[in-house]
Amino acid sequence: MTFYRDRVDAGRALADQLADLAGRPDTSVLGLVRGGVPVAAVVAERLGAPLDVLVVRKLGLPQAPEVAFGALGPGGVRVLNPELADRLDPERIAEVVRREAAELERREQLYRAGRPPLSLDGRTAVIVDDGLATGATARASVAVARRLGAQRVVVAVPVGSPEAYAALATEADQVVCPHRPEQFGAVSRFYEDFREVSDDEVTAALGG
Repeated sequence: MTFYRDRVDAGRALADQLADLAGRPDTSVLGLVRGGVPVAAVVAERLGAPLDVLVVRKLGLPQAPEVAFGALGPGGVRVLNPELADRLDPERIAEVVRREAAELERREQLYRAGRPPLSLDGRTAVIVDDGLATGATARASVAVARRLGAQRVVVAVPVGSPEAYAALATEADQVVCPHRPEQFGAVSRFYEDFREVSDDEVTAALGG
C-alpha cells in the first residue's frame, strides 16, 4: 500500500488539507528534523508561511528508548511525563538528558546557522513530519511548541497509525492526517521513495 511518490508529493497533498491557513500572517510551519523538513518546505511554500525547524529530542526510557518519558526543545525547554519520570532514578534521567541535550545543541547550531532563536509567541504552529508511527516525537513537539509560546498547535502528517492519531488528537488543537491505515507498520511502507534526508538537504530547504 503506497500513498506517495516521495516527501514532496506528500507535502503537496498535505498543503491541500491545510488550505484554510493560506496567507495567514500568524502561521509558522515547522518541519521536524530531518524527515519532516522536505514535507514542511512544500507546505510552507503553498501556504505562504515562513518555514523553520523544530528540533525536538525525545527522552527515552533507559530500558526502552522508544518509550518517551519526556522531551527537550530549543531554548532550554524540557517537558517531562511525570507518570514515567517519577519512577526513574534521577541519575538515570540526568544521564539521558545530558546525552540528548548535546545532540539537540549540535543540531540547533547546524540548522539554525546564525538565525535567531525560534519564537512562537502568539502564533499558530503547524508542525509537519513525514509520518506518525508511535507519535511520541510529535506529542513531545506539541508540548515544546506550547512552551515556546504557540497560541495554537496543528500537527500535519501525510500518514499515521490510528492509535498515534487518536493519542495526538487529545494534545494538539488540530491533527491533519489524510491516511490512517489499520495495518500500519513502518512509515516507509507508504512512500515509493523514502530515502534518508541529509543535514545538507535540511540546510538547503531552510535557505542555508
